Amino acid sequence: HSLEDTMLSLRGDVCVVTGACGFLGKKLVKLLLEEEKLAEIRLMDITIQPNLLQTLEDCRGETKLSFFEGDIRDANLLRKICRGASLVFHLASIIDIYDSVEYSEIYGVNVKGTQLLLEACIQENVGSFIYTSSLEVMGPNSKGEPIVNGNEDTVYNCTLKFNYSNTKREAEECTLQANNEMLPNGGQLATCVLRPMFIYGEGSRFLLGDMVKGLQNKSILYRVSLPQSRVNPVYVGNVAMAHLQAARSLKDQQKRNAIGGKFYFISDDTPHVSYSDFNFVLMSPLGFRIQSKPMMPLRLFYVFCFILEVLCKMLRPFICVVPPMTRQLLTMLNTPFSFSYQKAKRELGYVPKYTWEEARKNTTEWLASQLMMEREK
Repeated sequence: HSLEDTMLSLRGDVCVVTGACGFLGKKLVKLLLEEEKLAEIRLMDITIQPNLLQTLEDCRGETKLSFFEGDIRDANLLRKICRGASLVFHLASIIDIYDSVEYSEIYGVNVKGTQLLLEACIQENVGSFIYTSSLEVMGPNSKGEPIVNGNEDTVYNCTLKFNYSNTKREAEECTLQANNEMLPNGGQLATCVLRPMFIYGEGSRFLLGDMVKGLQNKSILYRVSLPQSRVNPVYVGNVAMAHLQAARSLKDQQKRNAIGGKFYFISDDTPHVSYSDFNFVLMSPLGFRIQSKPMMPLRLFYVFCFILEVLCKMLRPFICVVPPMTRQLLTMLNTPFSFSYQKAKRELGYVPKYTWEEARKNTTEWLASQLMMEREK
């Protein structure tokens, strides 16, 4: 490690991770334990899995692990968690691409929860705040206008429909506006936002869901996106690395001023491919094949989704039925939408920790273990 890296370590810090039991949260906590000598990591989630402590025990070292179970909308709990901490990674949110969660609930967690956490940080003199956003705050828009290798300056007319995208966007704005807020101790809060692409890797419920559907379809994966609709998914281990690099950069006063109040796209060197073809790349070693074309032409599929949505809306007063596919989701799956990580590399010093070969191997091995469990059911 160079001298600069030593200066920019989180050694001795107390940090908070919300959503610590989630797909990315677990990976981030493990990385922090492996790469840094923190005084304490406070893990917060709505429910803490009992086996989580055992899995972290072997790489814990001297770091104290504290678990907080509770709701992100509980202001008193947030103040307690932030007391004495210097850094917050805010990962907790409701991810809902089917619009199945009531708006008040998703708004309460994603927006209100973020506002309350920012307030707790200011009251308790927490200096650094990193918010995990999503590519979906950019779109794609309802016209399905493509972006190929976009960056942070790409101008795009976004007409978001998903409650998820809208609430993430609003939480992102709250986070960036809180940059430079004065703290009671005379310091200032520095905030930054990371926007990862579609995250894959061990523990991805989306990959698992697609694999199970393929298994039920005689090991043939469904095609819901056309091959030319290329996106650039990002490996979970690399997203965790970007969070660590952002936190290290906020330790340096000069960098802090440069990156505070900004957002960064986080991708890696995963090949650009459509969502359906990406599933096939990861699952073909396990004996899966893929449909050569979607079940019906896209235009017809779109009409079909519209009818489904109308039916579900009519039923809503009596029963909550969530359509398996919506027009918004179909558009998202069929729009070329990719972004470069060059700005994060330049300004945060982010370099992917895992190569595409390692990421693919890790993910496929995990899927293989899940497949065995599914077959034994």
